Amino acid sequence: MQQHLSLGAPVGLPGPFAAQARELLAQGDNAVAALEVDLTPALEFAPGLLVLTGERLLCYSGPAEAPVLRQWPLDAGLELVLHEHGGVGTLELHDAHARLALWRFTLLRGPQAVEFQQHFERQRARLADPTLAPPQAALEGPRCIACHTPLPPDAEECPACARQPAPPTSTWVLLRLWRFARPYKRQLAAGFVLTLASTAASLVPPYMTIPLVDEVLIPYQNGQQIPVSQVALYLGGLLLAALLAWGLGWARTYILALVSERIGADLRTTTYEHLLHLSLDYFGSKRTGDLMARIGSETDRINLFLSLNALDFATDVLMIVMTAAILFSINPWLALVTLVPLPFIAWLIHTVRDKLRTGFERIDRVWSEVTNVLADTIPGIRVVKAFAQERRETGRFRAANQHNLEVNDRLNKTWSLFSPTVSLMTEIGLLVVWAFGIWLVARNQITVGVLTAFIAYIGRFYTRLDSMSRIVSVTQKAAAGAKRIFDILDHVSNVPDPAHPVRLERVQGAIELRGVGFRAGSRVILKDVSLSIRPGEMIGLVGHSGSGKSTLVNLISRFYDVSEGAILVDGVDLRRMAVADYRRHIGLVLQEPFLFFGTVAENIAYGKPGATRAEIVAAARAAHAHEFILRLPHGYDSLVGERGQSLSGGERQRISIARALLIDPRILILDEATSAVDTETEREIQRALDNLVQGRTTIAIAHRLSTLRKADRLVVMDRGEIVEVGPHDALMERRGAYWRLYEAQARRAEEDAEAAGLHLDSALLHPRHPADPS
Repeated sequence: MQQHLSLGAPVGLPGPFAAQARELLAQGDNAVAALEVDLTPALEFAPGLLVLTGERLLCYSGPAEAPVLRQWPLDAGLELVLHEHGGVGTLELHDAHARLALWRFTLLRGPQAVEFQQHFERQRARLADPTLAPPQAALEGPRCIACHTPLPPDAEECPACARQPAPPTSTWVLLRLWRFARPYKRQLAAGFVLTLASTAASLVPPYMTIPLVDEVLIPYQNGQQIPVSQVALYLGGLLLAALLAWGLGWARTYILALVSERIGADLRTTTYEHLLHLSLDYFGSKRTGDLMARIGSETDRINLFLSLNALDFATDVLMIVMTAAILFSINPWLALVTLVPLPFIAWLIHTVRDKLRTGFERIDRVWSEVTNVLADTIPGIRVVKAFAQERRETGRFRAANQHNLEVNDRLNKTWSLFSPTVSLMTEIGLLVVWAFGIWLVARNQITVGVLTAFIAYIGRFYTRLDSMSRIVSVTQKAAAGAKRIFDILDHVSNVPDPAHPVRLERVQGAIELRGVGFRAGSRVILKDVSLSIRPGEMIGLVGHSGSGKSTLVNLISRFYDVSEGAILVDGVDLRRMAVADYRRHIGLVLQEPFLFFGTVAENIAYGKPGATRAEIVAAARAAHAHEFILRLPHGYDSLVGERGQSLSGGERQRISIARALLIDPRILILDEATSAVDTETEREIQRALDNLVQGRTTIAIAHRLSTLRKADRLVVMDRGEIVEVGPHDALMERRGAYWRLYEAQARRAEEDAEAAGLHLDSALLHPRHPADPS
């Protein structure tokens, strides 16, 4: 459903309180804007409605049957404050003395809330200066916030947005493949010449039937002897033409098949390479299965089109053109009759092409649903089995597969009617030629041999015409696939490389944040963050979830670019460096380490593929991973399984630390590196981290504040801002935000210890009998 603001009339108000609002506004007041909120101040889901009129602000809440109405007369001294924190938006209404009201909403309502606040500010400005004209939107009625189209009464979605289709796929998109075909233009030219020659050779046999019929068969029926030498010459010519057409066709097919395979391989490689260079926000809006389908099945479809169908299409066009030329050279009138069905077939192809194009685009999207289920389920098979959801996932796959079947069935209805209709038209055209040809023979205007040759040529002409009509289907499939491929290739990374990058030969690790701000859509995540980090210093980032810690390290890693301000490393703005060059100096240890399918040694050496076995072992020793690696069946050559499934969480984490150690980074980022393991494993990982942070600029995020005591400074963040900076002891003495966090964790730890002790005492007092099944 397209969410919208209702501007200017009481119609189109969203939510369960719309009827009550209309009834109230029917008394003469006029709605300027409306906002549906979906959370209570206690962060529980419940509907609510804010309505802004020319004179007051209305609020509906409570049960829909008996809503509670609150209202405030508009005054120039009122202020509506909008802010977001932890995935929740908040609107606060203030006057000069106190806060009057508070509303909360999920960020799904964020764009509408911004629009609502803007209308409130305009209304307040109009009250302060009555000479200002009323907002134009209020005079024109409700409008969609996406396209600003006027909305009809009680509209649930914007009709313009609903009926606006995606840009249609044009067959001309296939011409964009020329950039991949250009390196093979010589082979393509050779293939075209061979196609021309083989088509010409295949047109010789029908022409040879004219003398065979007129000079051999008909004279024989009239009592003359068959000239054996002449027949042998004609038959030899037919055999030679057939052999020549076969040889040329084989060479043409082989050359063009090799070229198409290379074009397909280049297309896959270029698409994958471009995909890897896109920024993280692109992947946040895409499904893995969809991207796999584009690079896999779509390029295969294009490859099939280039290797077979495009070749057949070129052959068909040449055959039709050359056959038409021969027919007109033999008898123009009979040739014109031959072309009678052509306009009807062309009209039918044009009509059906659009249906086929949209149908194949829909099939591509639906097939992505099937691959998305596989991409979700297979990597997450442990979770599926742990929660016994095999039947549910089977149902999801069955539903997606059934949807795919239904969409294909609808398209096949069109295609099944189209193909026989073309065949019927060609058969009718053949009958017309027979009738007109017999009439010409009866009037002695053509010979029987000419009519026989005509019928032979017409058979080939109509066969190629029918083949061309069938190619419409595969052409539209290839065009739909090419569009999905170029959707990736046309996407530009939000983290671009500079035109003239600055290259740092050796990074010292000094990091400076100058007024850094970051937005995700309308949501402000970081604002005016300034911090200076010395080379070799260890900084601990602490704060509540959603305070902006991970976003800050993502910006330092340049996974995203700042919206305001700048981040400098050794005095150089990150945006002036090549992304790959800069990231070679960064080591990253995540909360959930990702290991690739392969051996332990390959995973440790992922950032430095040319590392020697001695370097790999040294990194593993420093990460306290050497001992458990040697206990694996094949040591460093043991397979870890997909995503490291064969290892424990602590073992995967230590391998990821060894991977970071091996590249010897100057800047190290630890994102909750010990939060998902037990206490003993945490000690092992902590010892490994102590080796890792030596002499490196380190930025560590941790919820367990005790793990950051060795940090030189702690940076406390709240709501996207830095609120405190300093060493642990100094911050504790200040008794501010960090002290409150630390005390809260200490109390929680004591409660957990007490609960564990009580549980232990209960177990000692009431031991279970060994045979007790409970």
